[in-house]
Amino acid sequence: MERQRLRQVFATRARLAVLALGVLLGGVLIGWNLSGSAVNAAPGAPVATAAPAPGDPQGRGAGLRGQDSFADLVSQVAPAVVTVRSERVVRQAADSPFGDDRVFEQFFGRQGRRVPPQPRQEGGLGSGVIVSPDGYILTNHHVIDGASQIRVELTDRRTFTAKVVGSDQPSDLAVLKIEANGLHSLPLGDARNVRVGDVVLAIGNPLGVGQTVTMGIISAKGRATGLSDGSFEDFLQTDAPINQGNSGGALVDTRGELVGINSQILTPSGGSIGIGFAVPADMAQNVMQQLIKSGTVRRAKLGVTVQGVTSELAKSLGLSDVRGALVSAVEDNSPAQKAGVERGDVILTFNGEAVSDSNSLRNRVASSQPGSKATVAIVRNGREETKQVVLAELAGQRVAADDSGGGANGGGRNGMTVSPLTPDVADQLGVRANRGLVVEAVAPASAASDAGIRSGDVIVEVNHQPVSNVSQLQDALKGDSNRPALLLVNRHGNELFLALSPRRG
Repeated sequence: MERQRLRQVFATRARLAVLALGVLLGGVLIGWNLSGSAVNAAPGAPVATAAPAPGDPQGRGAGLRGQDSFADLVSQVAPAVVTVRSERVVRQAADSPFGDDRVFEQFFGRQGRRVPPQPRQEGGLGSGVIVSPDGYILTNHHVIDGASQIRVELTDRRTFTAKVVGSDQPSDLAVLKIEANGLHSLPLGDARNVRVGDVVLAIGNPLGVGQTVTMGIISAKGRATGLSDGSFEDFLQTDAPINQGNSGGALVDTRGELVGINSQILTPSGGSIGIGFAVPADMAQNVMQQLIKSGTVRRAKLGVTVQGVTSELAKSLGLSDVRGALVSAVEDNSPAQKAGVERGDVILTFNGEAVSDSNSLRNRVASSQPGSKATVAIVRNGREETKQVVLAELAGQRVAADDSGGGANGGGRNGMTVSPLTPDVADQLGVRANRGLVVEAVAPASAASDAGIRSGDVIVEVNHQPVSNVSQLQDALKGDSNRPALLLVNRHGNELFLALSPRRG
C-alpha cells in the first residue's frame, strides 16, 4: 500500500514538472514574439502584453497604443520609390575556336587562341527615389555607372527610359530624368534633425524580389566607412535591413520625409547584418541641385591637411576637451595660408558650426561654394582666434568628358572619365606633360574606346587647342561635327594622335 501511495505521489509530481516546463517554454516563445513586436513600437511606446485587447480576440494592437503599424506611412511614400535597371556593355575575351585542344596549337601556335574581346550586355539592379512630380529621380552613382541604357519601373508597373542628368562619384549620387508628370514624389527632409534612435524605414527592391520595406533605427550619424573612395562620407548608419538592390532607395522617417539615400552595407557575407549606410538628405539636396543645374558638382577648398584630435593630443595642445580638427599641414598660397591658419592650429568651428573631427570639417568645406567667404574659429597656444577665408575650388575631381550633357557616368557619347593632370600623377604615369587631362576610365564599346583611348592616357590637345580642364575639353569637342576630333595624347611619355568620332543619337 505504501509503495502504491509513493508511486502516485511521484506520478503527480512528474505531471506537475512537465506542466511547469511547458509553461516555461511557452513563456520563452511568447517573449520572443513580444520582443519582435516591441521593435515595431514607436519610441516610448509600452511593450505589448500577452493578453488581447478587449474586442480584439487576435490581440492586434494590444499594448502598442502609440503606433503599431506603418501601413499608412508606407502607402504614402512607397509609390515614390522606383526600381532602376541598367545595362552596360562589357568586353570579355572570347574562347578560342579550338577550345582546349592542344593538337591545334601544334599547327597554329598559341597565337591562334587569341580571339579579340567580344562585347556583351551586363545588367544591373538598384532603386531610386522620385524627388519631383516632373520626373527627377535620385539614385546612387554606382547603380548607373557606365550604363548604356537605364530603365525605371514605377510601382504602377509603368516603365520609362531614363536620362542621366548628372552623376557624382565622390558622394555616390546621381540624378536621372524620365519624361512624365504628376508623379508621386518624396520631400527631402533635413538629416541634421535626425537623432540616433529615431525609427526609420528602408524601401527599395532588394535582390530583385520586388519592392520591400524594412524597419530599424538610426544607429549613428556622421559615419565615414571607407567603403567608397573616401572622398566625402557623412553617412547615416541604420540597422534597417539593406541588401543588394536597395542601393539608391529611400530611407524615410516616421513623418514620411526622405532623410537618406541608401548606399552601402558593411557585411562579411554579402547580405545584411544590420550595418547599413545612407547618404544624408542635406548632402543629397546640395549635390542634386548642382547636378540639375550644371551636370557637375563644384566643391570648395580650404587648403589644409587635418587629423582627428585624441585625448593625448588634446592634453598636449592644452585643450579643455577632445574636439576639433588638428591642422598638420597648410598648402602654399591656399585660402587657409592667406587667412593666417598655421600648422598646429585646431579648427573648432566652420561658419559657426562645431567641427567634431576631420571628416566633418572636410564635408562642411566641400558643401560650400568656391569663392564664398567663411569664418573659421581656431585654437592656437591655448587662445581662440577667428579667421576669415575666401574658399577656392577643389580641383582634380572625377568628371566625365561627355558633350552629350549626360553627366559624369562615363557612359555618354564619348564614354571617358577624366581629371586634371597633377605633378604627382604625371610622375606616376611617366609622362613629361605639365598640363592636360588624365583619362581615368573608358567605357567599353564607346566612342573613346573605338578611338583607341586608354586609361592612363593624358589628353594634351584637342584640334590643336591645349586642354587643362573639363570645360576646355568639352568646348573643343563641340567643334566641327562633320569630322572627328584630333586628340594629341601622351601615353607613357610618347605622344600620338588619335581621332575621336563622338556618337550621335
